[in-house]
Amino acid sequence: MVGVSAGLALEGAVPFIIGMMPFMSMRALEQVRTDVCYPKLPVRIIANYSGLTGNGGSTHYAMEDMALFSSLVNMTVCAPADPNQLRQIILKSVDWDGPMAIRMDPGKNNAVLYPEDAQFEIGRAYTAREGKDITIIACGEMVSEAIRISDTLGKEGISVRVIDMFTVKPLDREAVLKAAEETGRIVTWEDHLMNNGLSSAVSDVLTDNCVSLKSFKRFGIPQVYPGFGDSKELYHKYGYDGEAVTNYIKSLF
Repeated sequence: MVGVSAGLALEGAVPFIIGMMPFMSMRALEQVRTDVCYPKLPVRIIANYSGLTGNGGSTHYAMEDMALFSSLVNMTVCAPADPNQLRQIILKSVDWDGPMAIRMDPGKNNAVLYPEDAQFEIGRAYTAREGKDITIIACGEMVSEAIRISDTLGKEGISVRVIDMFTVKPLDREAVLKAAEETGRIVTWEDHLMNNGLSSAVSDVLTDNCVSLKSFKRFGIPQVYPGFGDSKELYHKYGYDGEAVTNYIKSLF
């Protein structure tokens, strides 16, 4: 499928292909790298069952996809959190230069997080909630939980900024640096291994700019192969559900 899409792109088309993320990011990785990224072709890889949302066990969880795709030259990596956001990314990707990987969950019963008139630009973060005490930088499945936490803790006097970093590569460096300067504390949250995904991209920006924070904490999949189970149960088991993030933030204040 990736090879055929590369051929179509060479003939002037903008192909959209879809499959399960664990296979699109690993089984076809060589074809994505060599057939699509090397000639910088406008192929759009839309892949579902990201993170632990597939309930298919370790062989069918996509825990490494953002790390793998982000490492590829010319590749853009998106992880939308909202159906309207996903729609806008797909439509705007038609005019985007080079290949793009769009990560999504199974696509069933997705919560609508944003108003219909919300506008999203590829490569630019979206501020879902303003806040001055701490910033949660999240993508995909974790954004809805981050918004809920911001609303809940706001009633308790803790002001939590929520940045929806739906473009993981290229990362919105300005949004990260602004959050660091204005809130001094950052939490990163992703349904992906904590290494080499969103958290690593954010920490790279902070390190490259010699930013000193009051606190920095990653939440995501640890270095394990998770077993079978409902995604929410697994988030709790591996310490990156809403309860874990809430307790951590409360411990700072």
